[in-house]
Amino acid sequence: MSEPMTVRARVQAPVKEVRHALTDAATMRLWLAEHAEVDLPDRYEFWGRHTPEGDAPHQRPLHVDDHTVRFSWLLDGVDTTVEFGLEEESPETTIVSVSQTHFDFQEALAESTIRGVIQTYWCLMLANLAEHFDGRPLTPKPDFTSPDLRAEVLIAASAEKVFDSLIDSESVTRWFGFPIEIEPHVGGRFAMGGLADNPNPAKIVELEPGRKLSVDWGGVGVSTWELAESGGKTRLTMVQSGFDRPPYAAWLGTISGVSELRRFHEVADWSPIWVS
Repeated sequence: MSEPMTVRARVQAPVKEVRHALTDAATMRLWLAEHAEVDLPDRYEFWGRHTPEGDAPHQRPLHVDDHTVRFSWLLDGVDTTVEFGLEEESPETTIVSVSQTHFDFQEALAESTIRGVIQTYWCLMLANLAEHFDGRPLTPKPDFTSPDLRAEVLIAASAEKVFDSLIDSESVTRWFGFPIEIEPHVGGRFAMGGLADNPNPAKIVELEPGRKLSVDWGGVGVSTWELAESGGKTRLTMVQSGFDRPPYAAWLGTISGVSELRRFHEVADWSPIWVS
């Protein structure tokens, strides 16, 4: 079996408070899931529209201490293991890691199993955990019961600045945390990993400066960002369309990235929450 998928993020809260957010059902219903019930050491469950295969709870606690929460999670018939780890960076800052077994990147690209969503799913949930402690509005969660992939966020910046940060290769690479190279014109290439390392880049199919950007990703459809400015703030609407079945993994990657886009424009002395 391959190594577990792992993501790590910096949260502005002490370890004790973060552990509470990971194990208190009421708090979990804010940042993680529509429904949650916890009664340790016997019960650790979350489910609902925002959870993969969330028709019912499929988790079982395995181990909990002051710095670790480990549980099994049945996904697509496979018993995966998830582990939260808490590391004190300072008395007021915690590095939160989450790992999960049975993730395969090729399965994620092919959307061949719901387990393909777990990397981008945990990126979004950790981003919302960080926003919860920062007192910021949470990024919209996905609805795994709906094929309608649409979300809106409000960004405290002008439409011109937000649009530039969507189309400028250097800016996108900074806030998304992954090399992205963009040719900013209709017909231009949009290359995750950079043009030299991506033989099949996406293509820009619409571009209206300050208003709209659409990128055709092929099998997972077309991503469209629409911007509308009012009072110095920008409402950014994101839509994924033109797919045969909902590409939830790709969609979660888009909205988890938007969490950091908002911080990029709104947080003084911004630095990424993600830790290598």
